[in-house]
Amino acid sequence: MRDDLGLLRERRFASLFGARTLSMLGLAFAPVALAFGVLDLPGGDAGTLSLVVACEAVPHVLGLLLGGVVADRYPRRLVMFVGECLSLTGWLGIGTMLLLGWAPLAALCGFAVLTGLAGAVVWPVLSGIVPEVAPRDRLQPANALLAVGANVARITGLVSAGVVVVLVGPGWALVGAAIVYAGAATFAWRIGATPRPGRDGGTSAIGELREGWREFASREWLWVVVAQFALLVLAWQGAHTVLGPVVAKEHLGGAGAWSAILTGEAVGMLVGVVIALRIRPRRPILVGVLLTGLTAVPYLLLGFGAPLPVIVLGGFLMGLGMDVFNVLWQTAMQREVPPEALSRVASYDAFGSMVLGPIGVLLAGPAATAFGARPALLVCSGVIVLSCLLALLSRDVRTLRAPEQVEPVAEGEFAAPVDPAT
Repeated sequence: MRDDLGLLRERRFASLFGARTLSMLGLAFAPVALAFGVLDLPGGDAGTLSLVVACEAVPHVLGLLLGGVVADRYPRRLVMFVGECLSLTGWLGIGTMLLLGWAPLAALCGFAVLTGLAGAVVWPVLSGIVPEVAPRDRLQPANALLAVGANVARITGLVSAGVVVVLVGPGWALVGAAIVYAGAATFAWRIGATPRPGRDGGTSAIGELREGWREFASREWLWVVVAQFALLVLAWQGAHTVLGPVVAKEHLGGAGAWSAILTGEAVGMLVGVVIALRIRPRRPILVGVLLTGLTAVPYLLLGFGAPLPVIVLGGFLMGLGMDVFNVLWQTAMQREVPPEALSRVASYDAFGSMVLGPIGVLLAGPAATAFGARPALLVCSGVIVLSCLLALLSRDVRTLRAPEQVEPVAEGEFAAPVDPAT
């Protein structure tokens, strides 16, 4: 454990840790302030908020593939810095408009597009930059430490956002979020020069997307698990964003009960990354896919009407399983995919995993009306379990092995040669 924590004493990794942690703090904090800020506007209602949120979400999903191309073509430190600056600009713009009392819907949507593009840029670059700042034999603890910081930041952001909005108002809260992103951008720049992973030219963005697709599609374990997650996220989005809160309100006492379930999940995520620091499974994808089955547990318990403490425990198990999976998954991709294609492959991973999520949200409301929220949750649980079983039919998923032993690399030798122009 001391050796793993020693990564934080290495300047480049510590800077990445700071950038990732502050970015996740802003990501958890800002949407809460945005929701209350938009709803407090004259004429602001759920429809207004939905439009602004959609202007953030659509560019995020659609921009992921282009973000992967950018992160594989240009120095990843620079790409991350630009992404954090886009978030800073977007949230500062919205916060300033709220403080001035002048917030036309078109301008709000324009700044929301910037925050969505920022996510599309930063998400793919994260997979590719870790092997550039951490030794190859310590990729798993590096990913786990980044997840610890992200989870602590997520909990802190969710807990503090409501309090800050009440005390200083949503406008100042969003200005504060912009300052957090300024800190993330500063840490991203402090990572120092990173290599230019792609070629200097000669290949179009479409050509690079095709190359990334070939790398993605040539690995059965990779596209099978992404297909699994498309189905899993379809069910999870409906259960987590609509059906779960409905059951909590109707049968468990309301928002307090749902917050307790989410807190159980967050604690499970923290425990999960601590576990991921220590385990070294020989078949990481098999173990990870089995753990994703725990995602069904809280929704199964909600559907059967279990007592709240039992459901909170189910949320804990879900968080634990998903974060152990995330660390094993990121580490496997970083080991198996060539560095020059890693961000493009990660963008296909993210796009494929999330593309059906909005459909799950749209189906959840009518399903709750037609069949009841609890039966609909049982269906969601069944879909999640089915997605795991289907993934396990793949021989590659069951048999992909981690290296027997990765030779330790001396400090300073694990990064590719640096382009002096960056």
